[in-house]
Amino acid sequence: MIREITLGQYYPVDSVLHRMDPRTKLFGTMIFIVSLFLADSLKAYGVATIFLVLVIRLSKVPVSFMVRGLRAILFLLLLSVSFNLFLTPGTEIFRIGFLKLTWEGLRLAGFMALRLIYLVIGSSVMTLTTTPNELTDGLEKSMGFLNRVGVPVHEISMMMSIALRFIPILVEETDKIMKAQMARGADFESGNLIQKAKSMVPLLVPLFISAFRRATDLAMAMEARCYHGGEGRTKMKPLHYERRDHMGYLVYLVYLAAIVGIGIMG
Repeated sequence: MIREITLGQYYPVDSVLHRMDPRTKLFGTMIFIVSLFLADSLKAYGVATIFLVLVIRLSKVPVSFMVRGLRAILFLLLLSVSFNLFLTPGTEIFRIGFLKLTWEGLRLAGFMALRLIYLVIGSSVMTLTTTPNELTDGLEKSMGFLNRVGVPVHEISMMMSIALRFIPILVEETDKIMKAQMARGADFESGNLIQKAKSMVPLLVPLFISAFRRATDLAMAMEARCYHGGEGRTKMKPLHYERRDHMGYLVYLVYLAAIVGIGIMG
């Protein structure tokens, strides 16, 4: 289960998306997220599905690798679908006690499930095709205008990049600790919800200690190298747009226009 988390991992392969500027991919991810909240019909979700499938094909990342990450949010997905399915008022299909299934709830639950699934997969495409260093540079460049109002853009970008980089490391660490505790007789599967929560204590304590140790080591290493903010620092690989990035922006805008157009036309 822990190994199924793919957010923050980088999948090294030569593809069009891997070669694109990180700013283009960040913009595309934001457009895709906004479009999912604007979509409110089968036609709109059909366009979003086609767009996502094309992006995955261009990334050359195996579909099974991306879908594997959905298992980590399975509980959240089922919880959201259940609430919308049985607690949405409308035309009743059937009733079980105080819970009733409605056509409106069925429609809303389906759209909610698609939205969550597409959000996870769409965000994973960006992190799987972008290295942490590229992501930091892309965030810093994209939010550079906020420097004028005193926002520490470089520090925020660095923190977000380090947080994403730590996700796969902590996932691997959690898996090791869990296997070590199970070898000592710990049981993480059986029992009720309270017992399962108590059984997680031997897992969380060494995990937090390991995380703080890694964070301290990283801070000391950066300080030993006289690291300071982004002002005046040069880049080993400066970002610059190419023809494929301009084409990417055009495709994103056409896609967003299609979603908005479908919403207006009903």
